[in-house]
Amino acid sequence: MRAVRGHASRLLRLAAAPGKRARVVQIYRAHPRLHRFYGQHPNRLWARVATRPDQIWVRDITYLPVGGRWRFLAVVLDQCSRRVLAWRLGRTRDARLTRGVLDAAVRRRHPRAGLIFHSDRGSEYAGHAFRDRLRALGIRQSATRGGTPGDNAHMESFVHSLKAEVIHGARFETERVQRLALRGYFRYYNNRRLHSALRYRAPADFEARVA
Repeated sequence: MRAVRGHASRLLRLAAAPGKRARVVQIYRAHPRLHRFYGQHPNRLWARVATRPDQIWVRDITYLPVGGRWRFLAVVLDQCSRRVLAWRLGRTRDARLTRGVLDAAVRRRHPRAGLIFHSDRGSEYAGHAFRDRLRALGIRQSATRGGTPGDNAHMESFVHSLKAEVIHGARFETERVQRLALRGYFRYYNNRRLHSALRYRAPADFEARVA
């Protein structure tokens, strides 16, 4: 206890010495534009769970190693059926990658107006072009807020499975080889991989039974 008091007294003397000023470390810097964006697009998954396909789509971007470099994999998943609707592999993480995978999913599924599109807090979702595209399609945007790590659990589970079954322990020297591996895995995942949450059916089989 005496040692603690002595240390505290020494700190006070140093702080009071002429020319000494305490340093303040800035940990967080507010971003007004992002605050406005997430105010306009709340987390719509707090009170909703999809009961049929094409009610809620979830998406994410993850990093994959290729030949000593990184590529960005963007995936759109149907929350109800767990089906991979579209994917894109890019060299940069930007709005073009985000827009490309969204357009591919829309062309494949032709969803009705009112679909919820949920993503994390990445800045590539906050751009006017991407938001205008969703609005034109009648899609409602949803964003994960702070303190809700389980909101995108379906996508997190998918990414974990992908990396455990394809990426970890493998070495891809070229992007072409990796694309082939991903294409094969997504085909397997949609048509053959069984999910306990789908009563041990594959996503494609589950959607056929629901339809």
